[in-house]
Amino acid sequence: MPGKSPWKMAAGAAAIVLLAAGCSGSTSEDTESLPNSISIGIVEPSSLVPSNTVEANGSQVLASLFYPLVRFDAKGAPYPVAAQSITADKQKRVWTVKLRPGFTFSNGEPVTADNYVNAWNYGAYGPHAQDASYFFKRIDGYADLQGKDADGDGPQKPGEPKAKEMRGLKKVDNLTFRVTLTEGFAGWASVMGYDAFYPLPKAAFSGEGELKKDFGEAPIGNGPFKIKGKWEHDEKIVVEQVADFKGTVPKVAAITWKIYQDLGAQYADLVAGNLDVETKIPIESLGSASGDLGNRLGKSPSSAFHFVGFPVYEQKYKNPDVRRALSMAINRGEMTDQVFLGAETPANGFVSPVVNGARPNACGEACEYNPTKARQLYTAADGPKDIKITYNVDGGHKAWVDAMCNQIKASLGINCTGVGEPKLKTLLDKVRAKQDVGLIRLAWTMDYPLMESYLGPLFTSDGSSNYYGYKNSTFDSLVRQGSAATDTAQAVKLWREAEDILVKDMPVLPLRFGQNVFGYSERVTDVTMDPFQKVDIYAIDIAG
Repeated sequence: MPGKSPWKMAAGAAAIVLLAAGCSGSTSEDTESLPNSISIGIVEPSSLVPSNTVEANGSQVLASLFYPLVRFDAKGAPYPVAAQSITADKQKRVWTVKLRPGFTFSNGEPVTADNYVNAWNYGAYGPHAQDASYFFKRIDGYADLQGKDADGDGPQKPGEPKAKEMRGLKKVDNLTFRVTLTEGFAGWASVMGYDAFYPLPKAAFSGEGELKKDFGEAPIGNGPFKIKGKWEHDEKIVVEQVADFKGTVPKVAAITWKIYQDLGAQYADLVAGNLDVETKIPIESLGSASGDLGNRLGKSPSSAFHFVGFPVYEQKYKNPDVRRALSMAINRGEMTDQVFLGAETPANGFVSPVVNGARPNACGEACEYNPTKARQLYTAADGPKDIKITYNVDGGHKAWVDAMCNQIKASLGINCTGVGEPKLKTLLDKVRAKQDVGLIRLAWTMDYPLMESYLGPLFTSDGSSNYYGYKNSTFDSLVRQGSAATDTAQAVKLWREAEDILVKDMPVLPLRFGQNVFGYSERVTDVTMDPFQKVDIYAIDIAG
């Protein structure tokens, strides 16, 4: 990092710290006057149903309501939390999960193997259209929950999936279930730490395999907190401690997840003492944050990958040379220094450097600023004379999108315009509908600490977050082979070969690798953020 950046390193932020219950503190209006409570700023989540939550804000709230099967240590290795043990056969294809006894949901229901089996089958069933359904695809039988019986010669009606339950998911006993994958995958224990793999109580379902329509408004989880009332959209989500929780008990008794439409307003509340934690200091406040917050300004490693995706299904962006030229037209170093004041670093690959196997400068020349070559390449490829970059306003992206457009204008002599959508959900809805949004502002945080967590969801043909329509069968095959490798070194080798294909095709423009740059009030202490961009809700405490 440049020496001019006056950051204070948050101790131990790369690890998920688990600490026991602690002291009491003051109250505030924002936390509903609950004793020993705090407030944390977020933007409006897209969903609070675990199998439908694929963005950081919803994930942060779910982390307070649910308890995962595994967490990760400082080196990214999974260790059991809600699970008592996770074992696999030699081929890493059949996995057995044994649950810790004594856990209940916040409504008092005991947590059993059925709660995992039913939740995962619900999330995997195609007609439920869950955004995280993709994460179940390795389980044997997943395809039958997606595929259509076009001939109508099966027991189901024509057009319906062949099954509603995955044959690779079986209850062994009340606290044990078995997961059989279509092929071996050494990283499966890590994958099960993702949000989609939380259990759901019987109370979540209105009938067999069908979730209650309003479950996401007040989710019932197996975690240390329960929701107080309901999700108050665009305002707040209040959670309070569950009595006699059998896992690690947080130090604070309640959290108000305060929802903002603007990061600047969130920062103003932080400085004024009306908010306890802001997880992302807005760009326009980076220069003044050190003076405003002093040692309450924190920084820690993040797995965030910021990029702009091309709608490759549109004719004007189908030529990889057009995409490569736009990449070389951008001065990433100037952008991170001048706009982000060194708080983020230029991205020179497609996988965050915090992940084992990521290579420095994997992108090579394609991610290096070269306006002369960029213009030659763009002209020869007959690139469009007018482009737009669409972003979500509530994420504080206008400044850097405008800076990027100015660089593209100067390098290529074309017109570039930034277009704001109010919310990320609004933007993604338009992208899914293939509306004309131009280039798409996107970011990704790893779901689990493997290269595949970037390569699979973002770039495989059926990836859950491949919003730009990229397809390359050779790439898909290499990612799949890497996942099937029982040796970690072999998996990394294959995934690196897959990343090399991305460098040739450039379906997205890598821009920046992020850091957690956050701030907190004088009311709280022990504030840390992990590489998943989440506040450690177990470590945070009331000051004094």
